[in-house]
Amino acid sequence: MLFSSITAWAQQSISGIVTHSETNLPIENVEVFDKDSGMQAKTDATGFYQFETSKTKISLVFFSYEFDVYEISADLNAVNKIDAQLTPLSVALSEVELFARKTQVFELSRLKDVEGTAIFAGKKTEVVLVDQSMANLASNNARQIYSQVVGLNIYQNDDAGLQLNIGGRGLDPNRTSNFNTRQNGYDISADVLGYPESYYTPAAEGLGEIQIVRGAASLQFGTQFGGLVNFKMKKPNPDKALELITRNTLGSFGLYTNFTSLSGTKNNWSYYAYFNYKKGDGFRPNSEFESKNAFAHLGYKISENTSISGEITYMRYLAQQAGGLTDTMFYQDPYQSNRERNWFQIDWLLYNVKFEHQFSETSDFSFSFFGLQASRSALGFRTNRVDQIDSMNERDLIKGDFKNFGFETRYLNKYTVLKKDATFLIGAKYYNAHNDQQQGPGSANKNPDFNFYTDDYPNYANQSNYDLPNLNVAIFGENIFYLTDKFSVTPGARFEYIKTQSDGYYKEVRTDGAGNPIFDETVYEDASFDRSFVLLGIGLSYKANSSFEMYGNISQNYRSVTFSDISIINPAFSIDPNITDEDGFTSDLGIRGNFNGLVSYDANVFGLFYNNRIGFVPDVLPGNRIISKRTNVGDAAMYGIESLFDVNIKKIIGLSSDFSLNYFVNSSFITSEYTDSDTVGIKGNKVEFVPEVNIKTGLKFGYKNLLGSVQYTYLSSQFTDASNSVQSGISGVIGQITSYDILDFSLSYSYKRFKLEAGVNNALDNSYFTRRATGYPGPGIIPSAPRNWYTTLQIKI
Repeated sequence: MLFSSITAWAQQSISGIVTHSETNLPIENVEVFDKDSGMQAKTDATGFYQFETSKTKISLVFFSYEFDVYEISADLNAVNKIDAQLTPLSVALSEVELFARKTQVFELSRLKDVEGTAIFAGKKTEVVLVDQSMANLASNNARQIYSQVVGLNIYQNDDAGLQLNIGGRGLDPNRTSNFNTRQNGYDISADVLGYPESYYTPAAEGLGEIQIVRGAASLQFGTQFGGLVNFKMKKPNPDKALELITRNTLGSFGLYTNFTSLSGTKNNWSYYAYFNYKKGDGFRPNSEFESKNAFAHLGYKISENTSISGEITYMRYLAQQAGGLTDTMFYQDPYQSNRERNWFQIDWLLYNVKFEHQFSETSDFSFSFFGLQASRSALGFRTNRVDQIDSMNERDLIKGDFKNFGFETRYLNKYTVLKKDATFLIGAKYYNAHNDQQQGPGSANKNPDFNFYTDDYPNYANQSNYDLPNLNVAIFGENIFYLTDKFSVTPGARFEYIKTQSDGYYKEVRTDGAGNPIFDETVYEDASFDRSFVLLGIGLSYKANSSFEMYGNISQNYRSVTFSDISIINPAFSIDPNITDEDGFTSDLGIRGNFNGLVSYDANVFGLFYNNRIGFVPDVLPGNRIISKRTNVGDAAMYGIESLFDVNIKKIIGLSSDFSLNYFVNSSFITSEYTDSDTVGIKGNKVEFVPEVNIKTGLKFGYKNLLGSVQYTYLSSQFTDASNSVQSGISGVIGQITSYDILDFSLSYSYKRFKLEAGVNNALDNSYFTRRATGYPGPGIIPSAPRNWYTTLQIKI
């Protein structure tokens, strides 16, 4: 209340009317940009816009896809009303021209310090414009979609992108569990703290952009070391009552997908909805899959300053899992499978209601209520001896049910202090989750039967049943202080209260050689763990002009122990009963900008410092049997250099507007070390999931309605456990992931309402793997796809 009551007496109001140069009629939804600080306003139905600033000189850009861009500079000591007349485009835009205009508006908006009720000043931020990625969107090909996001380590299962597996800077990519994963600003993972794994991934064909904020996102969005991944769905078409887009894709290994969307705006109502179907046989035996995904957004504009929207998402898929391989099996035949009874099923229902209100030009409020009802079931024959032939006995079944709901509310106020701009954000989050997880004997048949057969197999070894409620309350705040027109400081803090509970049992059953029980004990557990703490951080930004910025930040991070860390019985590894939470901090220092329209760049150095990092170490069991143990390995440090350079070759060599030609190189060079550990032989070792060299580079080109790209990816070798094992044992879980490289091609051609896309992935047909799974879909090595092709036909009505 103290901050919001400060009078904005040094602010000046800028307003104006935007009209059509030929008809003089007002133009709605024109975006008005301050070239130095990003978008400030949109015109309403009367063509009117208004915003406030403390600047005395300003350069404005007026942008709409149907009109030429209009730029004007003004001295606000002499004028505070700036009208604009826009000239309509004389011809329909080609794909190359449309691509260039989208890039132009992105360049104007991507360095925005404030967006809605969120602050991004001084943070390492990246935005993926999905339509411009030239990726295989039908199969959510992550290495192509995220080709210009630096330093990402990606698991490539190639099951049409049913799950997203990305990590970075030494963080496990498994189901993106080290990022706070959101869709349109609300959580979508199973349990944000207790089980932050994202089994659901939005259809890439329905995405407008993907926002990624590195570890400094911990203050506003969640404590995770990785930061934030926010999927922003496409917006309703503002100019039509009905727009229909349908896309059909065929590809290698029996791949077929359909994506159909409806979009439009009528009066104060707007909507966007899609249905996505995927089916394929997989590139290995026993790896078929089928997926159905639906999404719907409905928005209502109550007034010029107030809006409400609702969203619902449902996804269900069933996938047969070919199982993992040992090193020997992989080198004999990387595409073999000796598992035909392993299945995985997901049901994911998300819902959200969001209310947004603008009290004034300087004050914004948002309230978002969200929830999840979901389940996942994993069934199969799994043993720590991966090359063992399936015994055809009862299968291991793990079922999890996730029910959570919560709300997040934010208030943002722009004000002045000592005649300088400032922006204050305060917010709160409440999150309540009730999960239960059961493990026990499944059926002995081959089909995807996700029922327990405890009565038939009472002596089954892996039996447990837990209720796992979680409660999380957070209060957070950040404030941008503009010490000059170019330099800002953004301190922030987040208070967290976390209560995790575990109430249930597990059974210890031992049998003799004939299968008769000689020991049968049920161990009951009822644990509750409360903790509260404060995370602090600060960000710095110096914007010399609209084309150059220096930024830096340091923020604390925290990761609570998940119930998968403590409650799953897995024959491939053991779990330390004293395993506990992780904490640490991340820091970034970098520069980003654009040099004369020739080179766009973002380069930074970073440090990530981890205390009590959870990982795997060797453990000796009775009888001198060695198994991997999941435990707090020790303290670790990862630091390196990341950079992205995009060179506009077209402008350098002077090609006409019919052409586009860009070369990009995305690289990260990282070193890592365990700085302390209670386990002998760990200190000084490399940290797992850290390829020291990670490069993605390529060429994007176009002529009129033809677009294409060539992309090359290279990752050096990486370890998967803290002992830095190179060779795997009988489980295939622990060992080195060897270096690999991939070459991809893609093309698209547009003609009126039609668009044809085609591509070849892994054109060199390299055999490689990116993952050693500890459980499903393994355990063991999970190979990646050989050379494969796809083609997509899109029709827009």
